[in-house]
Amino acid sequence: MTDVLARRTLEEPAAEQAIENLHVLLEQLWLDAAFVPAPDQMAFTTAVIEAASNVVQHGVPAEGATLVLGVELTVAVGRLRAVISEIGAAPLDPVPDLAGPADFPAPDDDALLEDYHESGRGLSMIRALVTTVTVEREGDTNVWVLSRDSDQG
Repeated sequence: MTDVLARRTLEEPAAEQAIENLHVLLEQLWLDAAFVPAPDQMAFTTAVIEAASNVVQHGVPAEGATLVLGVELTVAVGRLRAVISEIGAAPLDPVPDLAGPADFPAPDDDALLEDYHESGRGLSMIRALVTTVTVEREGDTNVWVLSRDSDQG
């Protein structure tokens, strides 16, 4: 296993403040991992914020539960990884299609763009910015794992 060179974690109620705190956490991560090329930092940051924002905006708590956002960020040689957890969440229904194309619709197709803006834009953007995305159900938690290969040099 590759040694982790930098790590940050966050666990708090799935609210807008969590996203603000995540921005700060990512800034701190890049201070420790300044060797990661700027394009990789930007792409990974955007994907992580988008995925976490989806939890805050669209996450559904299980009956009687409070939804909590959990994020674990790690930097290893050649690999950036984020585990984003929807703790206390209802199961995803439907489970996102992670095997489909990650392409954005053509800008001249108004009908596709309208539907795209309503659903799927965030997942498509995440998939375009990282190397792999997976989602699993673990107990009462939906777990998203994003990783990006990085040429660190």
